[in-house]
Amino acid sequence: KRKSKETPAPKALPKRAISPMCGSMESSGSSSEVLTFRGDPCTLYLDDETSFRGYSFGAKTCKAGEVVFNTSMVGYPEALTDPSYRAQILILTFPLVGNYGVPDESILDELGLPKYFESDKIHIAGLVVSEYSWTHSHWAAKRSLSDWLTAAGIPAMYGVDTRMLTKKIRETGALCGKIEIDSLESIPFDDPNKRNLVAEVSTKEPVVYNKGASTKIIAYDCGMKYNIIRYLAREHNVELTVVPFDYDLEANPSKFVWDGLFLSNGPGDPAMCAATMKSIKHALSLDPPKPIFGICLGNQLLALSAGAKTYKMKYGNRGMNQPCIDLRTSRCYITPQNHGFAVDTDSLPADWRPLFLNANDKSNEGITHSSKPFFSAQFHPEAAGGPTDTSFLFDKFIGTVRGEVQPLNLLNPMHYDTNLYKKVLLVGSGGLSIGQAGEFDYSGSQCIKALKEEGIETILINPNIATVQTSPSASGADRVYFLPVRAQYIQDIILKERPDGIIVSMGGQTALNVGIELYNSGFLEKENVKILGTQIPVIEATEDREIFSEKLAEIGESIALSYPATNIEEAKEAANKIGYPVLIRAAFALGGLGSGFAANDDELVKLAKKAFTTSDQILIDQDLRGWKEVEYEVVRDSRNNCITVCNMENFDPLGIHTGDSIVIAPSQTLSNREYFMLRRTAIKVVRHLGIVGECNIQYALHPESERYCIIEVNARLSRSSALASKATGYPLAYVATKLSLGQDLVSLRNSITKTTTACFEPSLDYCVLKMPRWDLKKFNRVDKTLGSSMLSVGEVMAIGRNFEEVIQKACRMMNQALPGIEGDDSNLVDEKIALEEQIKIGQATDTRLFAVQAAFERGYDVETVFQLSKIDRWFLSKLKNIADMRAASMNHSLDSLTKIPNAIRALKVSGFSDRQIAKYVKSEEITVRKARINLGIKPVVKQIDTLAAEFPAQTNYLYTTYSGSENDVETAPAIDERSLKNKGVMVLGCGAYCIGSSVEFDWCAVSATRQLRKDGFKAIVVNYNPETVSTDYDESDRLYFEELTLERVLDIYEAEGAGGVIVSVGGQIPNNLSTPLSNNGVNIMGTKASDIDNAEDREVFSGMLDKLNINQPKWSVLKTTKEALKFAEDVGFPVLVRPSFVLSGAAMRVCINNTQLENFLGEAAEVAGDKPVVVTQFIMNAKEIEFDGVAQNGTILNYAIGEHLENAGVHSGDATVVLPAQKLYVKTIRHVKKYAAQIAKGLNISGPFNIQFMAKGNYVQVIECNLRASRTFPFVSKTLDANFISLATQVMCGLQVKPYRISLLDIDYVCVKAAMFSFTRLRGADPKLGVEMSSTGEVACFGANAQEAFLQSLLSTGFKLPTKTKNILLSIAENEMQSEFTDAARTFEKLGYNLYGTTGTAAFYEKNGIKIVSVKKPEHEDDEREGGALKMIKDGDIDMTINIPEGTSRKDEITAGYILRRASVDFGSSLITNVKCASMLAEALEYDTKKEKMAPMNLGEYHKMPMMGGWGASN
Repeated sequence: KRKSKETPAPKALPKRAISPMCGSMESSGSSSEVLTFRGDPCTLYLDDETSFRGYSFGAKTCKAGEVVFNTSMVGYPEALTDPSYRAQILILTFPLVGNYGVPDESILDELGLPKYFESDKIHIAGLVVSEYSWTHSHWAAKRSLSDWLTAAGIPAMYGVDTRMLTKKIRETGALCGKIEIDSLESIPFDDPNKRNLVAEVSTKEPVVYNKGASTKIIAYDCGMKYNIIRYLAREHNVELTVVPFDYDLEANPSKFVWDGLFLSNGPGDPAMCAATMKSIKHALSLDPPKPIFGICLGNQLLALSAGAKTYKMKYGNRGMNQPCIDLRTSRCYITPQNHGFAVDTDSLPADWRPLFLNANDKSNEGITHSSKPFFSAQFHPEAAGGPTDTSFLFDKFIGTVRGEVQPLNLLNPMHYDTNLYKKVLLVGSGGLSIGQAGEFDYSGSQCIKALKEEGIETILINPNIATVQTSPSASGADRVYFLPVRAQYIQDIILKERPDGIIVSMGGQTALNVGIELYNSGFLEKENVKILGTQIPVIEATEDREIFSEKLAEIGESIALSYPATNIEEAKEAANKIGYPVLIRAAFALGGLGSGFAANDDELVKLAKKAFTTSDQILIDQDLRGWKEVEYEVVRDSRNNCITVCNMENFDPLGIHTGDSIVIAPSQTLSNREYFMLRRTAIKVVRHLGIVGECNIQYALHPESERYCIIEVNARLSRSSALASKATGYPLAYVATKLSLGQDLVSLRNSITKTTTACFEPSLDYCVLKMPRWDLKKFNRVDKTLGSSMLSVGEVMAIGRNFEEVIQKACRMMNQALPGIEGDDSNLVDEKIALEEQIKIGQATDTRLFAVQAAFERGYDVETVFQLSKIDRWFLSKLKNIADMRAASMNHSLDSLTKIPNAIRALKVSGFSDRQIAKYVKSEEITVRKARINLGIKPVVKQIDTLAAEFPAQTNYLYTTYSGSENDVETAPAIDERSLKNKGVMVLGCGAYCIGSSVEFDWCAVSATRQLRKDGFKAIVVNYNPETVSTDYDESDRLYFEELTLERVLDIYEAEGAGGVIVSVGGQIPNNLSTPLSNNGVNIMGTKASDIDNAEDREVFSGMLDKLNINQPKWSVLKTTKEALKFAEDVGFPVLVRPSFVLSGAAMRVCINNTQLENFLGEAAEVAGDKPVVVTQFIMNAKEIEFDGVAQNGTILNYAIGEHLENAGVHSGDATVVLPAQKLYVKTIRHVKKYAAQIAKGLNISGPFNIQFMAKGNYVQVIECNLRASRTFPFVSKTLDANFISLATQVMCGLQVKPYRISLLDIDYVCVKAAMFSFTRLRGADPKLGVEMSSTGEVACFGANAQEAFLQSLLSTGFKLPTKTKNILLSIAENEMQSEFTDAARTFEKLGYNLYGTTGTAAFYEKNGIKIVSVKKPEHEDDEREGGALKMIKDGDIDMTINIPEGTSRKDEITAGYILRRASVDFGSSLITNVKCASMLAEALEYDTKKEKMAPMNLGEYHKMPMMGGWGASN
């Protein structure tokens, strides 16, 4: 023993001391103090001679005890006051602790017990956590956790790798330990199991509760939790006499009258309770017998008293998610537990039986007598600090005591009633759109995998050609139909394929709506096709607000005040009944389509008119903006087993669509009571509705009470389902599919551990943050206000061990230009709008987060920002933390920062990137990296295993963090002699879906990964998009859910010792990393980084084309605005402004005059940064051609040539692409092939590439070249039955390859790819096409010719044909376009359509002998004159609008055209804005009237069509 007056160095240890990985930086004072960890240095010593360093909070004292862990994610006040934890040092595996503070101990319930606690004191010896939250936030909090521990004299420490510690206890068993603060005297170890802990916690005198009640129960207090008293005395109205553990029941000195005996929980070894067992044995001997019920320790005492044995478990079961099977019914319940001993089932006497079984470790969880009323449970049916799913055991006990006939529990006969399906039709979601994106590719792929495992023939209808699920493969669907997801097409497929089941829950609202239509028509019943999973009446009950409200009322739950309306007058009446403001929503709509807030009748009428265009019923809801929004993912099987897999909390208060909100999993600011209150409700609702499979329930929770209401239930897989699957590692879609086939949760295995059951609730030892990705800057006039209608196009998911870490990671993932979360330096804060206006609730935009951060950087305090935003104070305190650390860092140089102990580590733990730190200290990223590594600061690799390390899991699902001390997986050896195949190849994924980089790049990444594994390479995937198939851990050998930044990719590359990196299959983000990675010694697979740069750099590439004598539009590098204007004057307007190294035409603009050119040059320079901006001559009326290829060492192996239907000027991602090309001259094709070959050779391409050409006549020019996969790769690969990415992957790995046999001229079918747009959601955006991409997704369909394929593709985008009124409005700006459309106008007239035209357009066609009615152009947005075009659209009298704005620069045309286009989108009139597409539609409709109806054809049938030389069959 020694005592030090100063803080000493860590005490010498015989074995291994684990350094502190440190935690929260919440501090104040000088810059050095801000970057220093709060609390005294301290150590957790274990009796196996290892130790863990950290920092103290709570009482400044030393304590010893047994070290145990608890996997609960909430409930620390309840756990710490649980007498069963007596004298134990408790490790909480969930890393963020202290968030919601500690409630007021003086608040008592009606029994006089502290309302929020399980006893009157803290029983643990000490507390160990990863991250302590010095700032707490909760309406019920009285003080902080640290203050509470201090008052109780209990030490605690943070900064410990609790996952590492949990794994240690898991492997070695419970250990004795001690927490010592360095500056205090050392203490000896102490094994509390040698003491009679029950004697320490038991009451000393009998206490009677609810005196006078007729039913009288004696409860032995061996450490009884207060909630047991509440359940018995309050819930069941018994007189409860609580007696000491050693009360002699046989002598009964107090003469207590009793009808039943209760045995409580308690700490320690049950063998220590001989006095208690003596009384139990007396009770067991009574004749007639009196009912006995035991819990936890009571289960062990009952077993020992009956003559059985108990044993010490390796590390016990402690947590809130232990699955226990009722051996009477096979039902499985999620139970809370806290025990270190268990009953030996084999030792039970002959007349005793096991009652419950742990579904994971198969240990005993309860016993019962075969004929007498004695039973017990090892778990806590009543736990406050856990689920109460088994509280019916109290009902059984008290009912037995009262002589009530107990319900007979039998196995559900449905157990044996399982349908055997042979063939199932899966309905996909179609093209990606806002509100329905890539999450359904992931869900559908999981569904197909589950079906195929069961040997079920799987048929898929989905026109989304870019997805993984529509890929022909051995593990994919047996047959894929690229057809519109519409009832008629599905009926045709059913009549051809004759499936016996159909799944409509994996394709979003699109599939659900068509499923409802098919069901209600009686077609499915007639054809004997069963809906798998949740049945349609149940789905309708959740979608129809009135039915839903009635269903909830049946079980005492309620939705927010809401009324349905079927017309405007009903809507106004409902709104006035509720009181303004109100929320207007369309029923049966996805992503909040057609919704918004109205403050008065006028606003309501405007919104309601738009909403009625998307649905026959609208909903008027109470405005709950400012309440917390919380959601739970729930799974239920047909045997009524029901679990919640994940709960999530929105960072933003209610009022912003959850798809547009930052979401945190698990919830961070909910107390235990709130968490389990909402969980209990979720299970009750789902069971009552009868949902089978997976669903999502959303709540509004009052921020200052426990009031809540249900917002909605989605009885299908949703975007939250994909997020929850990736956040927890629990594959919801896969499990839901198995359940829809009649399987049960208990028999399914946890897909990560392989040994434990799927009937469990995941424990997270990390936190997850989802951040939306918007692309609103791409749209002119768009309203950026976030509200009830979703606007985001994608999302990212960050994983870490504290909030600062995950929000910083997420910012970098969401926007590659950001080094972390920044305020003013983000360049996203609008300087023209007052900062407070940008923060206010109800006025949030896509940049509000950065405005909040700017406020903290400018000195605002948390309370001020809270009052403005209503974002919870806890979240705001974390953001302020980041701002304080940023400010402190900026006072230092790199040299001085490295001299502050742990400063760099503290910054890294809080999520600061090397690039961020470099910016603050005026250094370079790589310099900071080297300095950090020299200090020994590297991230560690952690696993996601669903059970917080409680059970072993050989999972390859990984993330990196600085909040840790050891890697969970083996990293590269110091001397690495492995082969390339064993070292592995890293595949960099696509990142967040955005306009220009979507699911097509996930298809590319998955194709590359599958080919690597097929060829024997270890495949390592890095991506952070939860919507993707590439982030399914089954797809790769190792999956890193991580950033695609230079820092993180280098970290992973070095940790893995990877042999190389593929950057060319994930779009622009990984492609832009090629040079920085190469410069840092990374082996870039395939085309060299320098050649990639040469293609991306507009100036270098254009120079190369000139040297090769390849035609291109005239160009000039921007140096000054004056030079650009001179260039435009020389070549003539229009000109094209093009920045380098950008995706989807970002900041690319066509300029038609000097003013536009000057404006756009500034924007392009800002986007390009230090990269060149080129000004190019823009060629009018040219045809655009797409060339996709794979080359090896500069020689092209395979290629595909597609043509755009629209002329050049429409971005290739928005264009309609025809493959094989139908209208190209042979000479044009020769030029294209020749130029492509020259470019491939000039850039020495090895891998995938894409070149865009334009042709006018036979004059071919190059637009650009991308040395990576393009968005058309899945389109050409599936059309030609030749996977270009598989071939390119083999090329990049240096393998011998054999090109596919493709002859484009011999293909006897046509595939047309059409773009999906989401203008209906983008309020105010101008729905016209240009050189910057606008589409959010794509579809493609096949046909005998281009017309047939075009029409089906158009229908697949959701386009409505003009069949309601047959009225078509024409408004074509220029005479040239009017002339071009003349034949099409005649065709429409011939087909029986009624033509209306704005004044000039009508006059032109009247002269050409076409019957057309003249209508007035609108002069403003409210111009509703009779006989006006705008009024006709708003009144629903126009089915389709053809507005061609091309070529015009007159102000009145732009204004009137915009109003017509916008009104068409808002009021449900189909819109076409391109003359080529409008003409093709006329041709296609004419062809459709003449063609013979045939059975639908699947992809395989097209590929097998007879061709010259058998080209198709060869691939």
